[in-house]
Order: sequence, then C-alpha cells, then structure tokens
Amino acid sequence: MQTATGRRALITATGSYAPARVLPNSYFNELLGEDVDTWLRQNVNIHSRRWCAADESVADLCEHAARQALTRAGVRPEELDLLIVATDTPEYVSPSTAAVLQHRLGATGAGTFDLNAACAGFVTALDVAAKYVVSDTRYNRVLVIGGYAMSKYLDLTDKKTVTLFADGAGAVLLTSAENTDRGFLTSRLHTEGQYTSWMGIYAGATNQPVTAEVLARNDHKLKFVHRFPKEINPDIWTRLAKEMGGDIKVCPCEVDHYVMTQLNIHAIHETLDRLGVPHERAPLIMEQFGYTGSAAIPMALDKAVTSGDIKENDLVFLIGSGGGLAFAGAAFRM
Repeated sequence: MQTATGRRALITATGSYAPARVLPNSYFNELLGEDVDTWLRQNVNIHSRRWCAADESVADLCEHAARQALTRAGVRPEELDLLIVATDTPEYVSPSTAAVLQHRLGATGAGTFDLNAACAGFVTALDVAAKYVVSDTRYNRVLVIGGYAMSKYLDLTDKKTVTLFADGAGAVLLTSAENTDRGFLTSRLHTEGQYTSWMGIYAGATNQPVTAEVLARNDHKLKFVHRFPKEINPDIWTRLAKEMGGDIKVCPCEVDHYVMTQLNIHAIHETLDRLGVPHERAPLIMEQFGYTGSAAIPMALDKAVTSGDIKENDLVFLIGSGGGLAFAGAAFRM
C-alpha cells in the first residue's frame, strides 16, 4: 500500500505467553463423564489447553507477552507511543486492560485503549495500529496485544464450551519505516451482525446487570445458543483472502503463510483448499493450546516467527473471526 506519508508499519517483534496449568482432554473425560477426547482430536485438533491459575488474570498474560516482544525488539516500555489490547475477557468492565498494562510496564509515554471485536479483535487492532503508524508521525512504536482468559467465563458443566476454550496472550510490536516494500499492505473488516445472539457472554453489562438470578442461571458465563453454519468461516475467510490478494495484485496461492483463527482445523484446511494453498502454509497451535480466541493468531504468528518458518520478506495473511460475527484480515510483508 502506497501511503501519503511514505511511512510503513513493520512487524518488528513478536511475543506470546500461556499459563502454566495444562489440562489434557482426559481431564474433561473425567469432568463430564464421557469420552470427549476422541471428538476433540478428530474434529478440532485440540489435545490439551492452558488455563489461568485462580490468582491469574488477562493482564498477567498480556504483561508476559508484551515484555517478551519488547525484549526481543530491544525497545524500552517508555519508548512506546501507543498500546492497544484486543480482548473480550478484560481485566475489568472499566477501566481498560490497556491502562492497567501501561502502568505495569512503565510505558509512560504511551496512549492506551482496549478493542473488542471478540476473536477477530487482534487482527482488527493490528489494522488500527498500522494505520496510526502510517498516517501520523507521532506514532512510531505501537504495541498490539491479544489477550484471552476465557476459562474465567466457562460453565464447567457445559460440554459445548468448556472443552474448547483456553487462555493465553500474544503481542506484536509495530514500528515505522520508510523506503521499504515490507510491512502493512492492506486489510479487510466484515461483520455479520445478525449472529450477535448466537454465542457470547450476555450478562454483566448494561443490558443485563449481574443479579442473584443471573448468577443462578449462569448467564454471566459463555453460552453457545445456536450452532453456526459450518461454511461461514471458510466462505468469508476465502473471500477476505481473495480481496486482499486483489488489492496487492497477488494470487492467494502465492501467499507464503496464512495465520488464521485456531478453532477448527477443518475450516482452516477447507479455506486453504479453496485457495489452492498447501496445508503446511498455515501454522497451527490448537493441538497444545486449545482455542485462545483473540490471542490465537498472535500466538500462532509468534510460534512461526520464532521457529524460523516465517522469514523476512515472507508474505503473510492474518485472518480472524469471532463472536458478533466479526471478521478481519490483514496482509503484511515481514
């Protein structure tokens, strides 16, 4: 993307963190009194996941990931200009998790805000951050973090949710650069708002404040109300990839890596098949970490970068989706 300022937003460093507590599928066999391990392995490729300790929260996860990214980049917290946290499991309803993190890190020069686009939040926040860097010379170092502590919102008796969701955080540092073809190239956002009532955490805010009755019904916990059409992710992910490819005059089959929402391995593979892309171009983390929502994409990106699978000048499409239903895509030349 040619910019009026001549500036580009580069991914300079990544970081990630998952809690120490490991829960294998066998834990849920015992919890629910039936074999859920077989279905989880065969249908979503989840073998284990990490959950927060009782005294651990999303800000703790974000702090670990943030510090790792900053250390790898050789950037001090006080050098940050902006800090964005993408989460729908925040530290508080108010104030923002980003403000909590800014204080913990000592990022005294950074503005802050949270962004909630559910599990599409990280890619949406990365899009916003890149446009800050591209358009405004005051923003040269922006830290974007996807944080997820959904274990705090799970009903342990609900097998539709309790076996899938997990906790973690991933961070990306964007920095400004000029005279380069690398960095942020294009993006897409899309929402299918008719699905807002199909899955979510529906109590605890202004529509349904917490009461004794709400707590008794577990309405403050995550609920799957309806099953989503199984083609909706492959349909929209494929469309976003084709649209971004068109923007930058690249066939989707030429993209080096697809870092995608890590909930269902079959949806990822179907999308890649439609695009004519080998399955190995999509890094996967759900086998070990379960579904980490807004943290899934930056955690998978970090794994691929630190392992050397993603290299400088590789073309990467990040494509996420989550409750709402919200969808987001962003293309970067690493």
